[in-house]
Amino acid sequence: MPSLGAASREKKGPGSATLGPPAPRADAEGHPHAPSRDAGSVRSARAGRTWPFRAAPCVDGGLSMARPTDGARLGWSRARGARYSPLAVSASTDSPEERAEEPEDGDLDDGGLPFEGPPPAIYPVQLSSKHMDRDAVKVIRRLNRYGHTAYLVGGGVRDLLLDRRPKDFDVATSAKPGEVRRLFRNCRVIGRRFRLAHILFAGGKIIEVATFRRDPHQKFAQKRYPRRPPKTRANTPEPVWLSPIHSDVDEDADLLIRNDNVFGLPHEDAIRRDFTINGLFYDVKRGEVIDYVGGMEDIERRTVRTIGDPDVRFREDPVRILRAIKFSARIDMGISPDVYDAMVDFRSELERAARPRLLEELLRLMRGGAAHRSIYLCWDVGVLAELLPEVAVFQDDEAPGAGRTWGRLRAIDERHARGKLPSDAVLLAALLLGPIEEALEGVRDQSAAFEDFIEELAFRLALPRRIKDRIRLLVTSQRRLRAGKIGSLARREFFADAATLYALEQEARGAPVPEWAIDPAAAEEQAPRRRRRRRRRKKR
Repeated sequence: MPSLGAASREKKGPGSATLGPPAPRADAEGHPHAPSRDAGSVRSARAGRTWPFRAAPCVDGGLSMARPTDGARLGWSRARGARYSPLAVSASTDSPEERAEEPEDGDLDDGGLPFEGPPPAIYPVQLSSKHMDRDAVKVIRRLNRYGHTAYLVGGGVRDLLLDRRPKDFDVATSAKPGEVRRLFRNCRVIGRRFRLAHILFAGGKIIEVATFRRDPHQKFAQKRYPRRPPKTRANTPEPVWLSPIHSDVDEDADLLIRNDNVFGLPHEDAIRRDFTINGLFYDVKRGEVIDYVGGMEDIERRTVRTIGDPDVRFREDPVRILRAIKFSARIDMGISPDVYDAMVDFRSELERAARPRLLEELLRLMRGGAAHRSIYLCWDVGVLAELLPEVAVFQDDEAPGAGRTWGRLRAIDERHARGKLPSDAVLLAALLLGPIEEALEGVRDQSAAFEDFIEELAFRLALPRRIKDRIRLLVTSQRRLRAGKIGSLARREFFADAATLYALEQEARGAPVPEWAIDPAAAEEQAPRRRRRRRRRKKR
């Protein structure tokens, strides 16, 4: 059996992951042989009656663990093509040197890796390879080879099921962040509240790897489906879907999540997520979707539904309200009636969320190719009145130019479809243009009037000063551009963004867009240079 050092010298292509130095299995503090709750664990003090539902896939297609983790265990095994049968796993007596060796494909038996948890619904699904990321698959296979469970998770699985190209691919695993770092030299561990491993590849690509987590105070109920989902694998126990238990929740209780960085199991990780469509795992090797929360049925119905009571889930993290709007608008999904009602009832909770998160989610609504529908949903639900009351009042009053706000948002979506998304400052300026111009109308000191308008808004969303100053330049330059007085403005650093904002406004009006607004770079080259006057020398 070759050593890790030999395995690490294998030929690598560009962007491929590389093995780290030999190291025995260790816990988060670096102690070797520490008992771990990884894929080999079968019994837990928290888990009651458990059902170890599957084996970890190996590189050769077999289903087994490379070596059992410390401690005697008893579990269930699913060999390929076999029925479920009990499997006794003896305690490991390997030395650290032996544990450092990488298992060869032929060394992996076909007995199966025991794994605990309630029985999920398992759907055989072969996702489209044209949207699958090869580097994410490499990461998962390497984690599997070393005895860890690893799945694609979250939005990547959702988008693949909807035949959309995911923006990024996230991996959830039983491996601790330190263990992931020892397996990949191209890895860095980041975060304080959430310790995540980032696997770096060529071209700036990052595969995010997170350890399965749980809410230490969360309990859940197992509920049976009214009838077995028709597309699930037949040779598995009757599946259940999990729902968080929120008993005796006081209306005035502070439910805001501030720390849930506790390692857990796959089913515990699934129920702590926000929406059922984001709580799915995908087993790349076996081609199976693992569903603990009923997300596959909501994918088929194209419905946004929370995992658990939406009232409680939005109070735990109010930003989930914005995420529900984002998924509904971007993926063209309906919102469950109880979720919609909770969004209306608890929209005021957004003021308790971290202000930088609010700004980032607002920008995501604008960047995602569905800015018009996203902001309209925010206005309809009442969320816009919490985030941007200036815009909400402007639209409610049907002020002059209110209709052009929706026109500019539609123009932004068209540019996104063409791959020409404007900068963040242009996106916010397009949304705020009507209210700002109303506030500046007839005012001599426009800089002071702008500061009065933007001060509270900038605090509410933690708006960076550079973006605030940029918005001021873009908006105040529009009067000159409408008058056709480009002049020296074309040589200013912000001219391209100002021209883009002008083009969005022209498209919203249904007016033709001038050539200099379509190609600001050409206008800058043609701009007349200001001649410097030579100073006359005084005659002596």
